[in-house]
Amino acid sequence: PKIALLGYGKMGKAIEQLAISAGDEIVMRLSADNEAVLTTTNLKQADVAIDFSHPDTGFRHIEACLKANVPVVSGTTGWLHRFEEAKALCLEKEGAFFYASNFSIGGNLFFALNQKLTELMNDWPAYQPSM
Repeated sequence: PKIALLGYGKMGKAIEQLAISAGDEIVMRLSADNEAVLTTTNLKQADVAIDFSHPDTGFRHIEACLKANVPVVSGTTGWLHRFEEAKALCLEKEGAFFYASNFSIGGNLFFALNQKLTELMNDWPAYQPSM
């Protein structure tokens, strides 16, 4: 597929290397230095956008993609106070939007283990963990 990279820092560059090695094409590289390239016309060149940017720009990037009808994957954190807006816009536009705060297997195993631990500890109300 043709990919728009929204955020061209360490993670964006790593994604670029993986994408190119898989035969994918990078059609846009957005960084803090070139925010002006975030246009509907430029986004429509992509089959999908991948956002690993900054909390201050994450929602704006997602919004632009959904308005351009470009599916977007976001790993950017710190913007979740606007998650319901993104969800509503995605539904309104009948778009595609995937968000995860951590894409690593280890990170997601940790989340799952914590969920299971919470379920197990509910049976022990006398135990009060603290830090």
